[in-house]
Amino acid sequence: MERLNYSRVPEFVLLGLTESPELQIFFFVTFSIFYLLTMFGNCLILLTVLSTSHLHAPMFFLLSNLSLIDMCLSSFATPKMIMDFFAHHKTISFEGCISQIFLLHLFTGTEIVLLISMSFDRYIAICKPLYYTTIMSQKVCVGLVATSWMVGFLHTMSQLVFILYLPFCGPNVVDNFFCDLPLVIQLACIDTYVLGIFMVSSSGVIAIISFLLLLISYIVVLVTIRDHSSIGSSKALSTCTSHFIVVLMFFVPCIFIYVWPFTNFLVDKILSVFYTIFTPFLNPLIYTLRNQEVRTAVKKKLSTQYFTFGKTTPHYTVKGLERS
Repeated sequence: MERLNYSRVPEFVLLGLTESPELQIFFFVTFSIFYLLTMFGNCLILLTVLSTSHLHAPMFFLLSNLSLIDMCLSSFATPKMIMDFFAHHKTISFEGCISQIFLLHLFTGTEIVLLISMSFDRYIAICKPLYYTTIMSQKVCVGLVATSWMVGFLHTMSQLVFILYLPFCGPNVVDNFFCDLPLVIQLACIDTYVLGIFMVSSSGVIAIISFLLLLISYIVVLVTIRDHSSIGSSKALSTCTSHFIVVLMFFVPCIFIYVWPFTNFLVDKILSVFYTIFTPFLNPLIYTLRNQEVRTAVKKKLSTQYFTFGKTTPHYTVKGLERS
């Protein structure tokens, strides 16, 4: 063990997205705005669900947890990437690199199970509405969220248990803006091709199987909706459509990166940006724009905050809002 520690590199060099100074300034401004809007949008949904009594339903409880995970997924690497745009030597410690891998697979594994839970919620609500309140009880919802985090933790530990004992004694350049398994495992000083294929592809297989399960569940739901033409069915279709858009945005990059590992394509960097920055940013927009209840609650929340802090007579303002 001492020999392994002695031969281990102390840090990794992150190449980032580009070496062009002009593009680095552009990316700094762009990603800073996206990150701030991501945190604001997901925080707004989380606070709106928690503070609005009629949103204390299973679907919105799961949605608020998705917003929490999106904030975590957006924060494990994005702040460092933004700061590194002004760094001449972009490095990360060995421990920091391992931490990024741990957090990435923890949050992605958790989100996969949570998305499956959300599809299960929609399936019960649309296909078995009479049993919805019985099946989707508060205890079940908390259990689904707890299971999501537990599965995410077990998944990320299964990835790290091998990589922690690999000798990293030579190459230390990671061709991305954060550490990920397919890139780091190639830097080990031993032949890791077979082990790497097994470890990385297992994540790809999990992503594919989960995506197929979600696809089947939404097909069943859509077929059920098609057989019922009503206002409620139209609302359910809108909700399921927003859910499936989120599923596509999350799974397509993951499947591409982990099903075809060890390929140094520029598209890998683009997809990494997409599911760590753009997907967490777009999720609250999709749910807010396509869900009338969330949209109304968010508008009311923003209006309340505006009048509360913007008026000199907050008591009159709150009363006026209650009348409306």
